[in-house]
Amino acid sequence: MRFFATCAKGTEGALRRELSALRLHAVRGERGGVSFEGKLEAGMQACLHSRVAMRVLLELGRFPAGDAASLYDGARALPWGDWLTDRTTLAVEATVRDAPALSHSGFAALKVKDAVVDALRERLGARPDVDPKDPDVRVVLHLAGGEAALSLDLAGEPLHRRGYRAVTGVAPLKETLAAAVLSLGGVDPGLPFLDPMCGSGTLAIEQALAARRIAPGLSRPMGFQRWPAYRGGPQSAWDRLKEAARAAALPRAPAPIVARDLHPKALEAARRNLAAAGVAADVRLEAGDAREVQPFAGQGTLCTNPPYGERLAGRLDGEGRGEGAPREARRPPGEGRRRERPGGAPEDRREAATRRRKLEGLYRGLAEAVLRFHGWSAVLLSGNPQLERSFPWAPEVTHRLWNGPLEVRLLRYRIP
Repeated sequence: MRFFATCAKGTEGALRRELSALRLHAVRGERGGVSFEGKLEAGMQACLHSRVAMRVLLELGRFPAGDAASLYDGARALPWGDWLTDRTTLAVEATVRDAPALSHSGFAALKVKDAVVDALRERLGARPDVDPKDPDVRVVLHLAGGEAALSLDLAGEPLHRRGYRAVTGVAPLKETLAAAVLSLGGVDPGLPFLDPMCGSGTLAIEQALAARRIAPGLSRPMGFQRWPAYRGGPQSAWDRLKEAARAAALPRAPAPIVARDLHPKALEAARRNLAAAGVAADVRLEAGDAREVQPFAGQGTLCTNPPYGERLAGRLDGEGRGEGAPREARRPPGEGRRRERPGGAPEDRREAATRRRKLEGLYRGLAEAVLRFHGWSAVLLSGNPQLERSFPWAPEVTHRLWNGPLEVRLLRYRIP
């Protein structure tokens, strides 16, 4: 079987190293993810242990699909009866690129759905139902350059949904991207760790899970558990994998992990998320300004995701919240909207300039605080070039990533 693990753009290298460490076969980095081969158990391993992968797809087949008819015929020829029955609900998701005759992803997904249900009705005498919200089997179509690839999504829900995010923030960092930041930044899970602007706590939680060797997929359901073929051999294999993962977990983190924030609601969100993740005893929460933080050990890693621009700076008001306040702390509808002065000049230009100055002040203060951490490393996710300009020397590592649609830079500094 051939599998493809998808990931955020720029994190393919971290995912490739991760899957190679699991000793999976034929691991190859590709655009948008990493492919590997093996039995169904190999895909289960990736779902259970990967901290960076967004999805793990089991490829059923590839075929030319230059138009709707060839897409339908190619999809109908695949062995759907091996994976679905007439009682299995399904949904089809499609991504389309460089396909002039099939440029609409919804139409392409509809053609694949028709092919699947027609093939099963011909074989079983009845057709399965479609459930776009909560299907038993999620079919994924990737159509590019006249070639179609059809796969089954092993995880069902994206793997960044670990199951511990009880409260989110205005600009939360996805769990998989946080894990990639730790990996690409070379953060040692055995050394002290500090996030001085923790927001809802994602970086600290991912560090604690890695430090205790807790498999990220251990506490969440997987899509393949609803497949008709799951009962029997695959179910026994999944139970064995989870049992081994539980046995490998450490009872506590080997080094202190500190998460700090000035805003009380952010700390409450982090507290609830830490408890949901089962690592509340491993992370010490502190209230305080990031610019006043002091080292608490001779070496370690300071790792944080500072605000990027004016939108978050307006909520920041100099308080140093990396992931923003929880959603319930957002402005009421209409507050902060642009109002016109007489003559048509926007009233908020002066406010925008003030926010920019506050953000630049925050970056300077953060840089000054980081320089106090002699012997430490600093790993920062920067969405604003001003942050890098605030440091007196260049980073030893710069890596381009994407936080959703935003291009950002991972910066690693070693403090002398």
